Amino acid sequence: MAPTAKTLNDYFKEKGITSDAPEEGRKYDNGKPRYGLLKPDSLEEMVKVLTYGANKYSVDNWKHVDDLTNRYFDAAQRHIWAYRRGEMRDPESGLHHLAHAMCSLMFILETTLNDEPPF
Repeated sequence: MAPTAKTLNDYFKEKGITSDAPEEGRKYDNGKPRYGLLKPDSLEEMVKVLTYGANKYSVDNWKHVDDLTNRYFDAAQRHIWAYRRGEMRDPESGLHHLAHAMCSLMFILETTLNDEPPF
């Protein structure tokens, strides 16, 4: 029979073998992004919008739109205001207006973070 972790630990203690390793697992990830905080349902709705756009136009077509920041800001506002008026889903795509708005804002943020001129 193979020894268990407990019997090995007992064996090491009996032999006076010690370790500096902590008994509990440790992972130093304070200050690192916590991707587990992202909400999967919201992300999935955004992915549906991105997939719809990739199928309608092409993958990453948004990167080539002239006046990207202003046009996607306007698009985000249209989707937000449609939602505020009580319309949950975009009539063309059938997808949630807020997911469309989030994608538009993500395009602007992605461009800004990658040192593209915002205007």
